[in-house]
Amino acid sequence: MNGVLNVLKPVGMTSHDVVDAVRRLAATRRVGHAGTLDPGAAGVLVVCVEKATRITEFLSEADKEYRVEVAFGTATDTGDAYGQPIRTGETGSLTEDRIDEALADFRGEIEQVPPMASAVHVGGTRLYEAARRGEMVEVPPRRVTVYALDLLAYNSLTAHAWLHVRCSKGTYIRRLCHDLGERLGCGGHASFMVRTRVGRYRIEGAATLEELTAAAADGRLDMLVESPGAALADLPSVELTAPQRQAVMHGQGIPLFRVPGWQQLMGAPLVCLSDATGLVAVARVEEGMLKPFKVLRDA
Repeated sequence: MNGVLNVLKPVGMTSHDVVDAVRRLAATRRVGHAGTLDPGAAGVLVVCVEKATRITEFLSEADKEYRVEVAFGTATDTGDAYGQPIRTGETGSLTEDRIDEALADFRGEIEQVPPMASAVHVGGTRLYEAARRGEMVEVPPRRVTVYALDLLAYNSLTAHAWLHVRCSKGTYIRRLCHDLGERLGCGGHASFMVRTRVGRYRIEGAATLEELTAAAADGRLDMLVESPGAALADLPSVELTAPQRQAVMHGQGIPLFRVPGWQQLMGAPLVCLSDATGLVAVARVEEGMLKPFKVLRDA
């Protein structure tokens, strides 16, 4: 087992709970995930196993998509349905047109203050730990990008709206729903959320924990694992010669001019270095060299 799993996280489990489950099924402690998903949310959780944990940071940088249900009329201290109500407001004047108009303020590059129930570090303390102690922490805003934000439907009887969101890493959908409710003057929170995509991993291809358990019992779990090279297929790739592979596995760089078509690599932030059996390392283009900084193959 050495690769990436597209897991369908169920409601009620933390991302760490899913990692623990995969550790048991794969019989290894070396498991991590690429981007936390709230316990109350369901959807795509990208899980890396064994040496693929070295590429987690690249996968977590990918943009993400969500379907979220917003309940207008009540704001909560966590921004979702699991928090305590902090204020209520009238929703009788809400219409699809008003919601659509308000959504325009949240498209593009925006500033967001992470919710107190998040795992963000401020002053060496995670915000949710400070919240449990009842401490007030001044949280600096962060810049995130909302690439798409669309109203799919609105039910005026229940004052619930359904949104599609495509956003950058670090965007808090709960905060987005809270801020939208404030913008409309009635309050609001995310009553339910599904993450439908993380980079190239879509919910249609995600495996449930039950499916993973059955595959492990039949000895088929490795068939559901995508190789590290396939996981980074969107990056430019270089096929190494045998001597180059040996150099890379020892952390040594390769002169760029010794790579066929090297001109096409100029300006690439990252390059995959591979051989016939798969990904060997991830490199940066620096000073005319391909410099490996994430080596997945033992020398």
